[in-house]
Amino acid sequence: MIFALILCLAVLLLVAGFEMLLVLGVPALAYKEMFYERLPDAAVVQKIVGGIDHSTLLAIPFFIFAANLMGSGQIARQLINVVKALVGHTRGGMGHVVVGGSMAFGSVSGSAPATVAAMGRMVYPELRKVGYSEKFSLGLLVSSAETALLIPPSITLIVYGWITGTSIAKLFAGGLGIGVVLGIAFSVYVVLQAIRDGVKPMPRMPWSERFKTIWDAKWALGMPVIILGGIYSGIITPTEAAAVSVVYAILVEMFVFRALDLKGLAKITEDSAINTSIIFVLLAIGGLISFFVTLAQVPAGIISFLDAADAGMITFLIAVNICFFIAGMFIDPNSTLLILVPPLYPVAMSFGIDPVHFGMLVTLNVCLGMITPPFGLDIFVASSTLNKPVTKIIAGVWPFVIVNLIVLLLVTYVPEISLFVPKLIYG
Repeated sequence: MIFALILCLAVLLLVAGFEMLLVLGVPALAYKEMFYERLPDAAVVQKIVGGIDHSTLLAIPFFIFAANLMGSGQIARQLINVVKALVGHTRGGMGHVVVGGSMAFGSVSGSAPATVAAMGRMVYPELRKVGYSEKFSLGLLVSSAETALLIPPSITLIVYGWITGTSIAKLFAGGLGIGVVLGIAFSVYVVLQAIRDGVKPMPRMPWSERFKTIWDAKWALGMPVIILGGIYSGIITPTEAAAVSVVYAILVEMFVFRALDLKGLAKITEDSAINTSIIFVLLAIGGLISFFVTLAQVPAGIISFLDAADAGMITFLIAVNICFFIAGMFIDPNSTLLILVPPLYPVAMSFGIDPVHFGMLVTLNVCLGMITPPFGLDIFVASSTLNKPVTKIIAGVWPFVIVNLIVLLLVTYVPEISLFVPKLIYG
Protein backbone atom coordinates (compact mmCIF):
# COMPACT_ATOMS: atom_id res chain seq x y z
CA MET A 1 0.00 0.00 0.00
CA ILE A 2 2.76 2.45 0.94
CA PHE A 3 4.71 1.57 -2.20
CA ALA A 4 1.59 2.26 -4.31
CA LEU A 5 1.22 5.68 -2.68
CA ILE A 6 4.88 6.52 -3.43
CA LEU A 7 4.36 5.45 -7.05
CA CYS A 8 1.26 7.65 -7.25
CA LEU A 9 3.32 10.54 -5.87
CA ALA A 10 5.84 10.12 -8.69
CA VAL A 11 3.06 10.08 -11.31
CA LEU A 12 1.42 13.13 -9.74
CA LEU A 13 4.68 15.09 -9.82
CA LEU A 14 5.21 14.10 -13.47
CA VAL A 15 1.69 15.10 -14.54
CA ALA A 16 1.98 18.37 -12.61
CA GLY A 17 5.02 19.30 -14.67
CA PHE A 18 7.72 19.16 -12.01
CA GLU A 19 11.35 18.77 -13.08
CA MET A 20 12.55 15.18 -13.45
CA LEU A 21 14.98 15.78 -10.56
CA LEU A 22 11.96 16.07 -8.25
CA VAL A 23 9.90 13.41 -10.04
CA LEU A 24 12.69 10.89 -9.35
CA GLY A 25 14.22 12.33 -6.18
CA VAL A 26 11.21 13.01 -3.95
CA PRO A 27 9.73 9.47 -4.27
CA ALA A 28 13.19 7.97 -3.75
CA LEU A 29 13.65 9.88 -0.50
CA ALA A 30 10.08 9.04 0.56
CA TYR A 31 10.83 5.36 -0.09
CA LYS A 32 13.91 5.63 2.09
CA GLU A 33 11.94 7.19 4.95
CA MET A 34 9.16 4.60 4.73
CA PHE A 35 11.18 1.40 4.32
CA TYR A 36 14.75 2.20 5.39
CA GLU A 37 14.39 4.89 8.04
CA ARG A 38 17.42 3.53 9.93
CA LEU A 39 19.62 4.03 6.89
CA PRO A 40 21.94 6.99 7.74
CA ASP A 41 21.45 10.12 5.68
CA ALA A 42 25.18 10.08 5.00
CA ALA A 43 24.73 6.78 3.15
CA VAL A 44 22.11 8.40 0.91
CA VAL A 45 24.47 11.26 0.11
CA GLN A 46 27.24 8.77 -0.58
CA LYS A 47 25.07 6.89 -3.08
CA ILE A 48 24.05 10.13 -4.81
CA VAL A 49 27.59 11.48 -5.10
CA GLY A 50 29.18 8.08 -5.65
CA GLY A 51 26.74 7.37 -8.45
CA ILE A 52 28.48 9.86 -10.73
CA ASP A 53 32.03 9.29 -9.45
CA HIS A 54 32.96 7.20 -12.47
CA SER A 55 35.59 7.98 -15.09
CA THR A 56 33.39 6.63 -17.91
CA LEU A 57 30.91 9.46 -17.36
CA LEU A 58 33.60 12.05 -18.14
CA ALA A 59 32.93 11.33 -21.81
CA ILE A 60 29.46 12.90 -21.57
CA PRO A 61 30.43 16.57 -20.91
CA PHE A 62 33.19 16.36 -23.51
CA PHE A 63 30.90 14.99 -26.23
CA ILE A 64 28.21 17.56 -25.38
CA PHE A 65 30.79 20.33 -25.65
CA ALA A 66 32.14 18.99 -28.94
CA ALA A 67 28.62 18.65 -30.40
CA ASN A 68 27.78 22.27 -29.55
CA LEU A 69 31.06 23.47 -31.04
CA MET A 70 30.49 21.64 -34.32
CA GLY A 71 26.82 22.57 -34.58
CA SER A 72 27.67 26.25 -34.20
CA GLY A 73 30.63 26.18 -36.58
CA GLN A 74 31.48 24.76 -40.01
CA ILE A 75 32.20 21.10 -39.27
CA ALA A 76 28.53 20.09 -39.39
CA ARG A 77 27.89 21.94 -42.65
CA GLN A 78 30.92 20.42 -44.35
CA LEU A 79 29.91 16.91 -43.31
CA ILE A 80 26.51 17.52 -44.91
CA ASN A 81 28.17 18.82 -48.09
CA VAL A 82 30.13 15.57 -48.39
CA VAL A 83 26.96 13.49 -48.05
CA LYS A 84 25.22 15.69 -50.61
CA ALA A 85 28.06 15.19 -53.08
CA LEU A 86 27.92 11.41 -52.68
CA VAL A 87 24.17 10.66 -52.67
CA GLY A 88 22.37 13.86 -53.66
CA HIS A 89 21.86 12.68 -57.26
CA THR A 90 20.08 9.42 -56.33
CA ARG A 91 16.31 8.90 -56.22
CA GLY A 92 15.10 10.78 -53.17
CA GLY A 93 18.43 12.66 -53.17
CA MET A 94 17.83 15.41 -50.62
CA GLY A 95 16.02 12.99 -48.32
CA HIS A 96 19.06 10.71 -48.35
CA VAL A 97 21.22 13.75 -47.58
CA VAL A 98 19.17 14.34 -44.43
CA VAL A 99 19.51 10.71 -43.31
CA GLY A 100 23.20 10.49 -44.19
CA GLY A 101 23.91 13.93 -42.77
CA SER A 102 22.25 13.02 -39.48
CA MET A 103 24.33 9.86 -39.32
CA ALA A 104 27.50 11.82 -40.10
CA PHE A 105 26.76 14.50 -37.49
CA GLY A 106 25.76 11.79 -35.02
CA SER A 107 29.16 10.18 -35.52
CA VAL A 108 30.80 13.25 -34.00
CA SER A 109 28.15 14.52 -31.57
CA GLY A 110 26.28 11.65 -29.89
CA SER A 111 23.27 13.89 -29.33
CA ALA A 112 19.90 13.65 -31.11
CA PRO A 113 18.63 17.12 -30.06
CA ALA A 114 21.88 18.71 -31.29
CA THR A 115 21.47 16.84 -34.58
CA VAL A 116 17.88 18.07 -34.99
CA ALA A 117 18.93 21.66 -34.35
CA ALA A 118 21.97 21.56 -36.64
CA MET A 119 20.30 19.68 -39.51
CA GLY A 120 17.03 21.60 -39.28
CA ARG A 121 18.60 24.98 -39.86
CA MET A 122 20.68 23.76 -42.79
CA VAL A 123 18.56 21.35 -44.80
CA TYR A 124 14.86 22.00 -44.13
CA PRO A 125 14.62 24.80 -46.75
CA GLU A 126 16.32 22.55 -49.31
CA LEU A 127 13.90 19.68 -48.62
CA ARG A 128 10.98 21.96 -49.33
CA LYS A 129 12.67 23.44 -52.39
CA VAL A 130 13.10 20.07 -54.14
CA GLY A 131 9.43 19.18 -53.63
CA TYR A 132 9.00 17.27 -50.38
CA SER A 133 5.87 18.13 -48.41
CA GLU A 134 6.14 20.09 -45.18
CA LYS A 135 4.79 17.15 -43.16
CA PHE A 136 7.26 14.65 -44.61
CA SER A 137 10.20 17.07 -44.34
CA LEU A 138 9.56 17.74 -40.67
CA GLY A 139 9.07 14.05 -39.90
CA LEU A 140 12.25 13.09 -41.73
CA LEU A 141 14.38 15.70 -39.94
CA VAL A 142 13.15 14.72 -36.49
CA SER A 143 13.32 10.96 -37.06
CA SER A 144 16.71 10.83 -38.80
CA ALA A 145 18.28 12.44 -35.74
CA GLU A 146 17.59 9.18 -33.87
CA THR A 147 20.64 7.66 -35.54
CA ALA A 148 22.79 9.98 -33.41
CA LEU A 149 21.73 7.97 -30.33
CA LEU A 150 23.01 4.78 -31.93
CA ILE A 151 26.03 5.70 -34.03
CA PRO A 152 28.99 6.34 -31.72
CA PRO A 153 29.78 8.39 -29.81
CA SER A 154 26.35 7.95 -28.23
CA ILE A 155 25.65 9.53 -24.86
CA THR A 156 22.76 7.09 -24.38
CA LEU A 157 25.07 4.10 -24.85
CA ILE A 158 27.57 5.62 -22.41
CA VAL A 159 24.85 5.91 -19.75
CA TYR A 160 23.67 2.36 -20.41
CA GLY A 161 27.24 1.09 -20.18
CA TRP A 162 27.73 2.95 -16.90
CA ILE A 163 24.56 1.45 -15.40
CA THR A 164 25.26 -2.12 -16.50
CA GLY A 165 29.07 -2.25 -16.62
CA THR A 166 29.01 -3.24 -20.29
CA SER A 167 32.04 -2.38 -22.45
CA ILE A 168 31.48 1.05 -24.01
CA ALA A 169 33.63 0.13 -27.00
CA LYS A 170 31.50 -2.96 -27.74
CA LEU A 171 28.31 -0.94 -27.30
CA PHE A 172 29.66 1.63 -29.75
CA ALA A 173 30.39 -1.15 -32.24
CA GLY A 174 26.86 -2.53 -31.87
CA GLY A 175 25.36 0.95 -32.15
CA LEU A 176 27.26 1.55 -35.38
CA GLY A 177 25.64 -1.51 -36.96
CA ILE A 178 22.12 -0.76 -35.72
CA GLY A 179 22.45 2.91 -36.65
CA VAL A 180 23.28 1.94 -40.22
CA VAL A 181 20.33 -0.49 -40.33
CA LEU A 182 17.95 2.23 -39.09
CA GLY A 183 19.40 4.73 -41.57
CA ILE A 184 18.88 2.28 -44.46
CA ALA A 185 15.29 1.69 -43.33
CA PHE A 186 14.60 5.43 -43.36
CA SER A 187 16.25 5.73 -46.79
CA VAL A 188 13.96 3.03 -48.20
CA TYR A 189 10.97 5.03 -47.02
CA VAL A 190 12.51 8.18 -48.53
CA VAL A 191 12.69 6.48 -51.94
CA LEU A 192 9.02 5.40 -51.72
CA GLN A 193 7.97 8.91 -50.72
CA ALA A 194 10.06 10.49 -53.51
CA ILE A 195 8.36 8.24 -56.10
CA ARG A 196 4.95 9.04 -54.64
CA ASP A 197 5.52 12.82 -54.65
CA GLY A 198 7.39 12.86 -57.96
CA VAL A 199 10.48 14.42 -56.38
CA LYS A 200 13.30 14.58 -58.92
CA PRO A 201 16.93 13.81 -57.98
CA MET A 202 19.42 16.65 -57.62
CA PRO A 203 21.85 17.21 -60.51
CA ARG A 204 24.72 14.74 -60.52
CA MET A 205 28.02 16.32 -59.52
CA PRO A 206 31.05 15.68 -61.71
CA TRP A 207 33.61 13.47 -59.96
CA SER A 208 36.09 16.33 -59.97
CA GLU A 209 33.65 18.46 -57.98
CA ARG A 210 32.91 15.59 -55.61
CA PHE A 211 36.59 15.06 -54.89
CA LYS A 212 36.98 18.81 -54.31
CA THR A 213 34.07 18.80 -51.83
CA ILE A 214 35.58 15.87 -49.95
CA TRP A 215 39.01 17.51 -49.93
CA ASP A 216 37.56 20.81 -48.68
CA ALA A 217 35.93 18.87 -45.82
CA LYS A 218 39.11 17.07 -44.79
CA TRP A 219 39.24 18.83 -41.43
CA ALA A 220 35.59 17.98 -40.72
CA LEU A 221 36.10 14.35 -41.77
CA GLY A 222 39.06 14.14 -39.42
CA MET A 223 36.71 14.25 -36.43
CA PRO A 224 34.92 10.88 -36.96
CA VAL A 225 38.24 9.34 -38.02
CA ILE A 226 39.83 10.38 -34.73
CA ILE A 227 36.87 9.32 -32.59
CA LEU A 228 35.91 6.02 -34.22
CA GLY A 229 39.36 5.05 -35.45
CA GLY A 230 40.93 5.80 -32.09
CA ILE A 231 38.36 3.83 -30.11
CA TYR A 232 38.15 0.77 -32.35
CA SER A 233 41.91 0.54 -32.81
CA GLY A 234 42.37 0.59 -29.04
CA ILE A 235 44.69 3.61 -29.16
CA ILE A 236 42.40 5.71 -26.96
CA THR A 237 39.43 5.01 -24.71
CA PRO A 238 35.98 6.53 -25.37
CA THR A 239 36.58 9.07 -22.61
CA GLU A 240 39.93 10.08 -24.08
CA ALA A 241 38.34 10.28 -27.54
CA ALA A 242 35.74 12.67 -26.13
CA ALA A 243 38.44 14.96 -24.72
CA VAL A 244 40.41 14.86 -27.95
CA SER A 245 37.26 15.73 -29.94
CA VAL A 246 36.79 18.93 -27.93
CA VAL A 247 40.37 20.07 -28.48
CA TYR A 248 40.17 19.19 -32.18
CA ALA A 249 36.82 21.01 -32.63
CA ILE A 250 38.12 24.18 -30.93
CA LEU A 251 41.32 24.24 -32.98
CA VAL A 252 39.56 23.59 -36.30
CA GLU A 253 36.64 25.98 -35.75
CA MET A 254 38.78 28.81 -34.35
CA PHE A 255 42.01 28.61 -36.34
CA VAL A 256 41.20 26.71 -39.56
CA PHE A 257 37.62 27.74 -40.41
CA ARG A 258 37.73 30.91 -38.26
CA ALA A 259 34.03 30.37 -37.54
CA LEU A 260 34.39 30.78 -33.78
CA ASP A 261 35.74 33.61 -31.62
CA LEU A 262 36.38 33.81 -27.89
CA LYS A 263 32.96 35.29 -27.18
CA GLY A 264 31.26 32.47 -29.07
CA LEU A 265 33.44 29.90 -27.31
CA ALA A 266 32.44 31.31 -23.92
CA LYS A 267 28.72 31.10 -24.81
CA ILE A 268 29.04 27.50 -26.08
CA THR A 269 30.97 26.58 -22.93
CA GLU A 270 28.21 28.02 -20.75
CA ASP A 271 25.45 26.18 -22.65
CA SER A 272 27.39 22.91 -22.54
CA ALA A 273 27.95 23.26 -18.79
CA ILE A 274 24.21 23.75 -18.22
CA ASN A 275 23.31 20.73 -20.36
CA THR A 276 25.91 18.61 -18.58
CA SER A 277 24.65 19.67 -15.15
CA ILE A 278 21.08 18.64 -16.03
CA ILE A 279 22.22 15.17 -17.09
CA PHE A 280 24.53 14.61 -14.13
CA VAL A 281 21.93 15.64 -11.55
CA LEU A 282 19.62 12.98 -13.01
CA LEU A 283 22.42 10.41 -13.05
CA ALA A 284 23.19 11.15 -9.40
CA ILE A 285 19.57 10.53 -8.40
CA GLY A 286 19.63 7.45 -10.62
CA GLY A 287 22.45 6.05 -8.50
CA LEU A 288 20.21 6.30 -5.45
CA ILE A 289 17.29 4.67 -7.26
CA SER A 290 19.50 1.80 -8.41
CA PHE A 291 20.63 1.31 -4.80
CA PHE A 292 17.04 0.97 -3.57
CA VAL A 293 16.15 -1.32 -6.49
CA THR A 294 18.97 -3.62 -5.38
CA LEU A 295 17.98 -3.48 -1.70
CA ALA A 296 14.36 -4.29 -2.55
CA GLN A 297 15.48 -7.24 -4.70
CA VAL A 298 13.22 -6.06 -7.53
CA PRO A 299 15.04 -8.10 -10.24
CA ALA A 300 14.61 -11.29 -8.19
CA GLY A 301 10.93 -10.49 -7.81
CA ILE A 302 10.51 -10.04 -11.55
CA ILE A 303 12.29 -13.33 -12.24
CA SER A 304 10.07 -15.14 -9.72
CA PHE A 305 6.97 -13.65 -11.30
CA LEU A 306 8.05 -14.71 -14.80
CA ASP A 307 8.82 -18.22 -13.54
CA ALA A 308 5.43 -18.48 -11.87
CA ALA A 309 3.71 -17.28 -15.03
CA ASP A 310 5.81 -19.71 -17.11
CA ALA A 311 6.89 -16.77 -19.28
CA GLY A 312 9.91 -17.18 -21.50
CA MET A 313 12.43 -14.85 -23.08
CA ILE A 314 10.11 -13.82 -25.94
CA THR A 315 7.43 -12.69 -23.51
CA PHE A 316 10.02 -10.84 -21.45
CA LEU A 317 11.36 -8.96 -24.49
CA ILE A 318 7.83 -7.98 -25.51
CA ALA A 319 7.26 -6.64 -22.00
CA VAL A 320 10.56 -4.71 -22.12
CA ASN A 321 9.61 -3.05 -25.40
CA ILE A 322 6.17 -2.10 -24.12
CA CYS A 323 7.59 -0.65 -20.87
CA PHE A 324 10.20 1.44 -22.66
CA PHE A 325 7.75 2.58 -25.35
CA ILE A 326 5.25 3.85 -22.77
CA ALA A 327 7.96 5.44 -20.60
CA GLY A 328 9.52 7.15 -23.63
CA MET A 329 6.23 8.89 -24.37
CA PHE A 330 6.36 10.78 -21.08
CA ILE A 331 9.90 11.10 -19.72
CA ASP A 332 13.34 11.93 -21.10
CA PRO A 333 15.81 9.25 -22.30
CA ASN A 334 18.21 9.36 -19.35
CA SER A 335 15.39 9.13 -16.82
CA THR A 336 13.93 6.18 -18.75
CA LEU A 337 17.26 4.37 -18.55
CA LEU A 338 17.72 5.14 -14.86
CA ILE A 339 14.25 3.86 -13.93
CA LEU A 340 13.95 0.74 -16.11
CA VAL A 341 17.44 -0.62 -16.77
CA PRO A 342 18.44 -1.45 -13.13
CA PRO A 343 15.49 -3.82 -12.52
CA LEU A 344 15.30 -5.27 -16.06
CA TYR A 345 18.98 -5.80 -16.89
CA PRO A 346 19.57 -8.62 -14.33
CA VAL A 347 16.44 -10.36 -15.62
CA ALA A 348 17.76 -10.12 -19.19
CA MET A 349 21.04 -11.67 -18.05
CA SER A 350 19.14 -14.52 -16.36
CA PHE A 351 17.64 -15.34 -19.78
CA GLY A 352 21.12 -15.37 -21.33
CA ILE A 353 20.55 -12.22 -23.41
CA ASP A 354 23.82 -10.60 -24.51
CA PRO A 355 24.40 -7.24 -22.75
CA VAL A 356 25.21 -5.54 -26.07
CA HIS A 357 22.05 -6.93 -27.69
CA PHE A 358 19.95 -5.74 -24.74
CA GLY A 359 21.65 -2.35 -24.98
CA MET A 360 20.69 -2.01 -28.63
CA LEU A 361 17.10 -2.95 -27.84
CA VAL A 362 16.96 -0.41 -25.02
CA THR A 363 18.56 2.35 -27.11
CA LEU A 364 16.20 1.81 -30.04
CA ASN A 365 13.30 2.18 -27.62
CA VAL A 366 14.84 5.38 -26.31
CA CYS A 367 15.10 6.57 -29.93
CA LEU A 368 11.38 5.94 -30.33
CA GLY A 369 10.68 7.94 -27.20
CA MET A 370 12.52 10.94 -28.64
CA ILE A 371 10.00 11.23 -31.50
CA THR A 372 6.83 9.89 -29.85
CA PRO A 373 4.15 12.31 -28.59
CA PRO A 374 3.14 13.75 -26.27
CA PHE A 375 6.59 14.61 -24.88
CA GLY A 376 9.09 13.49 -27.52
CA LEU A 377 12.07 15.79 -26.91
CA ASP A 378 13.17 16.01 -30.56
CA ILE A 379 9.68 17.14 -31.58
CA PHE A 380 9.96 20.21 -29.37
CA VAL A 381 13.54 20.91 -30.42
CA ALA A 382 12.44 20.92 -34.09
CA SER A 383 9.44 23.10 -33.26
CA SER A 384 11.70 25.65 -31.56
CA THR A 385 14.43 25.51 -34.22
CA LEU A 386 12.14 25.78 -37.26
CA ASN A 387 9.31 27.76 -35.63
CA LYS A 388 6.74 25.14 -36.64
CA PRO A 389 3.67 23.98 -34.69
CA VAL A 390 4.17 20.79 -32.71
CA THR A 391 1.02 19.31 -34.25
CA LYS A 392 2.49 19.51 -37.77
CA ILE A 393 5.68 17.79 -36.68
CA ILE A 394 3.75 15.02 -34.93
CA ALA A 395 1.70 14.43 -38.09
CA GLY A 396 4.91 13.93 -40.08
CA VAL A 397 6.58 11.67 -37.53
CA TRP A 398 4.07 8.78 -37.42
CA PRO A 399 5.21 6.96 -40.61
CA PHE A 400 8.77 6.98 -39.26
CA VAL A 401 7.54 5.58 -35.94
CA ILE A 402 6.19 2.60 -37.89
CA VAL A 403 9.52 2.17 -39.71
CA ASN A 404 11.29 2.34 -36.35
CA LEU A 405 8.98 -0.30 -34.86
CA ILE A 406 9.76 -2.67 -37.73
CA VAL A 407 13.50 -2.23 -37.12
CA LEU A 408 12.93 -2.68 -33.36
CA LEU A 409 11.18 -6.02 -33.93
CA LEU A 410 14.05 -7.23 -36.13
CA VAL A 411 16.68 -6.17 -33.59
CA THR A 412 14.70 -7.66 -30.68
CA TYR A 413 14.39 -11.14 -32.14
CA VAL A 414 17.47 -11.36 -34.36
CA PRO A 415 20.40 -10.76 -31.96
CA GLU A 416 22.96 -11.28 -34.74
CA ILE A 417 22.06 -7.84 -36.14
CA SER A 418 23.27 -6.21 -32.91
CA LEU A 419 26.28 -8.46 -32.45
CA PHE A 420 27.64 -8.61 -36.01
CA VAL A 421 29.91 -5.54 -35.83
CA PRO A 422 31.16 -6.18 -32.25
CA LYS A 423 32.10 -9.75 -33.23
CA LEU A 424 33.71 -8.48 -36.42
CA ILE A 425 35.92 -6.06 -34.49
CA TYR A 426 36.50 -7.84 -31.19
CA GLY A 427 35.88 -11.47 -32.12
